[in-house]
Amino acid sequence: MSASPPAWLEAGVGHVWRPYCQMKTAPAPLPVARTHGTRIVLEDGRELVDGIASWWTACHGYNHPHIADAVRRQLDLAPHVMFGGLAHEPAYRLAARLAALLPGDLNHAFFAESGSVAVEIAMKMALQYWINRGVAGRTRFLAFLGGYHGDTLATMTVCDPEEGMHSLFAGVLPGQIMAALPVDDVSHAALDAQLAAQAGDIAAILVEPLVQGAGGMLFHDPEVLRRLRALADKHDILLIFDEIFTGFGRTGTLFAMQAAGIEPDIVTLSKALTGGTLPLSAAIASTRVFEAFWSDDPGAALMHGPTYMGNPLACAAANASLDLFEDGAWIANVARLSAGLAQGLEPCRALPGVVDVRVKGAIGVVEFAQAVDTGGLCARFAEQGAWIRPMGKVVYLTPALTMDDDDLALLTGVMLRVLGAGA
Repeated sequence: MSASPPAWLEAGVGHVWRPYCQMKTAPAPLPVARTHGTRIVLEDGRELVDGIASWWTACHGYNHPHIADAVRRQLDLAPHVMFGGLAHEPAYRLAARLAALLPGDLNHAFFAESGSVAVEIAMKMALQYWINRGVAGRTRFLAFLGGYHGDTLATMTVCDPEEGMHSLFAGVLPGQIMAALPVDDVSHAALDAQLAAQAGDIAAILVEPLVQGAGGMLFHDPEVLRRLRALADKHDILLIFDEIFTGFGRTGTLFAMQAAGIEPDIVTLSKALTGGTLPLSAAIASTRVFEAFWSDDPGAALMHGPTYMGNPLACAAANASLDLFEDGAWIANVARLSAGLAQGLEPCRALPGVVDVRVKGAIGVVEFAQAVDTGGLCARFAEQGAWIRPMGKVVYLTPALTMDDDDLALLTGVMLRVLGAGA
């Protein structure tokens, strides 16, 4: 970083509340001038290869011309109109395209701006589903240890109470039901028994399919999802998949649920939905859920409506992003990235303190026994030309699906050198 920070940074540093850090002691943020491809260009001219695609959003790389052109065209037509009582082509076309891409009858999209809000909407749908059906007492959710679903009040209650960054609020927020994932016959039987005892209290089961992301990049097999679908059906409980991280190719299929060959009752999407350009999320319900709200009774309606719901600019970006997925090139790219991550990160297994190295799709993880120094490691990675932001005990890569082999090799090489020098 240059000796003199840019004027805009100096003017605003005392006024911006930064995410996920103790601002008094954290290193200063790196000032960004622009982006392109898989690179972040800093104000001092340095370029960093982005190893995490801006929290997994920039799946096609930065500044993709097809997405940028779609947003520019929409900007000239209508940057925003309220969604209450009005309709516009980008949102309605997007809803139809998502319904066609998702398996089963996940046909009914409710749009919002952020992933956390989409999960809250899914939870609200699940609660009201039972109310509309005249079933009392279904007021709680069953979620899983290692899970993470957002930072808003309701989503904090379904995160891992110890590992989900929200332990400070234990005892303050409503308690949900936490369980271990049914990864084997023993844990499956335990969950079955737990559901048998508490099904009358539970509105829905909530899980991140295949990868529990911000809770530690924890992987599980597709069979776990099949077990959950079977248990939800057995005990007449709704099943919600949080695909905000895993959706849009990250794990090797367009949606993680496809690896298991089953569908939830509600799925949440965000992150890569717009290719990392504009905020947009969706809670998409099955026909079964939707029909519980389809009524002559005004009181059965879902009374929810974010101000920027279905924003035309964001929906135009999402439609353009879906265009880029249509040619199928991403499938080979994810396989290529997966092989490169496995090869490049495997030597980290021998480093002191490392307890695991794992790869699933375009996700590569090096896990330590203890939490790492996020700020210090970020700075050391940046000094060597990489933007990598560790999380808890894991140092991970989630590159753009378009990243070439040279940039990927740079990232894995930087990780090996920096972590090998002492994490």
